[in-house]
Amino acid sequence: MAVRLMFDSGSDVPYSRAKEKGWVYLPMTVTFGSEQFRDGIDIDTKTFFDRLIESDELPSTSQISPADFEEAIEKAHSEGDVPLIITISSKLSGTYQSAVIAAESAGGEVYVVDSLNATLGEAILIEEAGRLIDSGVPAAKIKEHLDAIKHRIRLLAVLGTLEYLKKGGRISSAVAMAGSLLQIKPVVSVEDGEIKLVGKARGSKNGNNLLAQLVMGSSGIDFEKPYSLAYSGTDRSLLDKYVDDSRYLWEGHTENLPVISLGATIGTHVGPGAIAVAFFEKDKKD
Repeated sequence: MAVRLMFDSGSDVPYSRAKEKGWVYLPMTVTFGSEQFRDGIDIDTKTFFDRLIESDELPSTSQISPADFEEAIEKAHSEGDVPLIITISSKLSGTYQSAVIAAESAGGEVYVVDSLNATLGEAILIEEAGRLIDSGVPAAKIKEHLDAIKHRIRLLAVLGTLEYLKKGGRISSAVAMAGSLLQIKPVVSVEDGEIKLVGKARGSKNGNNLLAQLVMGSSGIDFEKPYSLAYSGTDRSLLDKYVDDSRYLWEGHTENLPVISLGATIGTHVGPGAIAVAFFEKDKKD
């Protein structure tokens, strides 16, 4: 029996990548007023961010339902495959719980992994699962491996603006205004499945420097495993500047730096102008 990899659009793995690999892409729903779109399928990155910038209110995003997972699981079982589902952190969305509910009622072999991450942090765990599937590793062993290494994922991001955190009620208007006047760039990470503020910088250059320092402060990048960069919005020039400024982190290790763009699920809350990096830290036992 083949392993059929399934995941949600909160990973920001492009739909085209899923189709290329034969993976099952399950989109979350983003709603602008009375209009609903399937993230990554009905609305692309440019259209989403153009509408986000023009909108006075944040769009809403909806988790994937148990019924959606049940349909995908049943299809996989009917074709003789074993579903392996990877979801956005259970502490950020109810999508993981939906997958668990669907798996429990499926009546067959199903494996669900809580990535305890989001966007490109989840994406590199998906890529690791894809490598193992291509190598013929059984689903149970893949789940065991992913659960054992997911704590080594380091996701760090510099946000371009505080405006969307304000709109989402996560910070006050006064804090957002002060941050804007001072050109404060918050630096965040995902730790134990939750978003944490790990630093603040004045301006984009200092934000990039702080991001690079935090990468350097880890136990080292494991270049034998997947890694990725990302940006939000329609302009990747800030990311290109970060890559150029932090070339010392990559040179001699890799010539390929995969880049993805943030979609609606995460983009709703961070807005345009964010840049991020995700990688597996080296095993401290090594």
